[in-house]
Amino acid sequence: MPSPRTPTESKRLSAPRSNQSAKKAGRSTSKPTKASKPAKAAKKAVKAATKAVKAVAKKATKAAAPKKKNVVLRTYDAATAKVVGKTTEKWAKSELAAVTQKMPLRRKTFVTDSGIPIPDVVTLADRKTESPDAIGLPGQFPFTRGPQPTMYRGRLWTMRQFAGFGTPEDTNKRFKYLISHGMTGLSTAFDMPALMGYDCDHSMSRGEVGKEGVSVSSLADFEVLFDGIQLDKVTTSMTINASAIVALCMYIAVGEKQGVPMAKLAGTIQNDMLKEYIAQKEWIVGPRPAVRIVTDMIEFCTKNMPKWYPVSVSGYHIREAGATAVQELAFTLADGIGYVEECVKRGLDVDEVAPQLSFFWDVHNDFFEEVAKFRAARRIWAHVMRDRFGAKNPRSMQLKTHAQTAGVSLTAQQPYNNVVRTALQAFAAVLGGTQSLHTNSLDETYALPTEESVTIALRTQQLIAHESGADRVVDPLAGSYYVEYLTDEMEKRALEYIRRIDEMGGIIRAVEEQYPQKEIGESAYRFQREVEQGDRLIVGVNAFKSDRDAPIELLHIDEKVAEAQMARLAKVKSERDQKAVDAALAKVEAAARGTDNLMPPVLEAVKAYATLGEISDVFRKVWGAYREGGAF
Repeated sequence: MPSPRTPTESKRLSAPRSNQSAKKAGRSTSKPTKASKPAKAAKKAVKAATKAVKAVAKKATKAAAPKKKNVVLRTYDAATAKVVGKTTEKWAKSELAAVTQKMPLRRKTFVTDSGIPIPDVVTLADRKTESPDAIGLPGQFPFTRGPQPTMYRGRLWTMRQFAGFGTPEDTNKRFKYLISHGMTGLSTAFDMPALMGYDCDHSMSRGEVGKEGVSVSSLADFEVLFDGIQLDKVTTSMTINASAIVALCMYIAVGEKQGVPMAKLAGTIQNDMLKEYIAQKEWIVGPRPAVRIVTDMIEFCTKNMPKWYPVSVSGYHIREAGATAVQELAFTLADGIGYVEECVKRGLDVDEVAPQLSFFWDVHNDFFEEVAKFRAARRIWAHVMRDRFGAKNPRSMQLKTHAQTAGVSLTAQQPYNNVVRTALQAFAAVLGGTQSLHTNSLDETYALPTEESVTIALRTQQLIAHESGADRVVDPLAGSYYVEYLTDEMEKRALEYIRRIDEMGGIIRAVEEQYPQKEIGESAYRFQREVEQGDRLIVGVNAFKSDRDAPIELLHIDEKVAEAQMARLAKVKSERDQKAVDAALAKVEAAARGTDNLMPPVLEAVKAYATLGEISDVFRKVWGAYREGGAF
């Protein structure tokens, strides 16, 4: 049986035969007569006219045709999203409506802690405009899924428990205890006198020496603080701001005494003065000279300390002051933008500066919102660095971060509940992709943590790292309709805050006008009102209360700490070369009054055993002590 012919074959077989084929068929063929010259000319004219008409038609067709648009990739197929959207609408009108009519929802509306509306359900129909590029892959722009391709599959986050209390000897012992129990990075807390630029023997220090951090006044204290700890083998974080330049110089000097050059020192110093005016309120001088000191430190570290982060842009204290997660995200990134702007004005290359900035976030109780905050922060920072500042180096666009569980969420009532809170918050930080983490201890509402409570806090991290499975997968919540929705919403709201700050002239001007302070104050007031009215439940505080709480062991700081510290300081002052100290302090003053970088003269003063308070007094002399007006 012959095979069926294709349409092309049928057409080809039915076509007229050629002259040669006709001859073979026995038919005669006649040759055309030669055309005359007039006929040739006419034929040529017709051919030219036809060609012209076709050209005009082609041009007109091309002009009328729609221009090709750049193809925008979408995560979800439009047709599928449309079907799902209609199905969801039908579900809402039938099943959901029927159930809620019989059993009303617990609340009329559901929102996150930042006030972001939470839909009844989030489906792929709500993600129909999502672009794969907005999420990307781990280690690739815009780093939504993490700054490194392997994340914890390559290396776990640094477990950096906060330590610092009493004398340098006390804290040195705590450092060594935590290292022996698996801590992988040092984190140093300083007492209030050091944070405010006062020595332990100053009248303003009375009653505060060593109480909420370690007491340090001179290089001699730093020598004891890090005794027996090889600074080229550990990374160190120091939580200090107004007097951060003095602390960093003392750390450099200790390293040199150990034979470790500053280029090999690795770690972070908080040094975020903008958030001090916004939230924590610990300062020596006003915002502009304070930012000048920060910029000097960034410039110095960029050129001399490649492994050191000279600023940890801190949202933690902004959140602790009462900000929402969105406000924390916005104001923290605005601070980071402000520091980069000041460095660029000075002539520094953004690709030299940005890689040495790190960030520090609070991790609160709204689990999914906290995860989304980390992801939105990375995406915003990547775009700001590339699109606003023209960064070329991918490291400039990578937001590296430390995180700490929320101290303000801990309660004095039923303190063992704080273990659970800390675990949830730590897990959110890990799923959000932090590079470093501190977990609070259950007793920190009362005092600095005991060895037992800080060990539980460290074990919390170790359990998450080695038993939860979170270390085995990169960005496990990526693609979640809800998490991606929250990530987008937080980004949108944070960018709106940043836009307003830009319109005001930048973050320094906004701080001077107390714009962030007022916004945070209003949020804190709303939160407290919700608690008092019972709209927000805090377990053990306004819900599920207990008649009595079991007593817990507390760490007490003896007043003998102050006596010991003042005795050491008196010894230092009696043995140092006072002429060398005076000469070094004069150089610090000259640099402060001029434009020279302050790091070299402060380092010289520290090595001469000038004290933290004496150097801070030079700043007060040059720029005046700062006092903030009220904001309502």
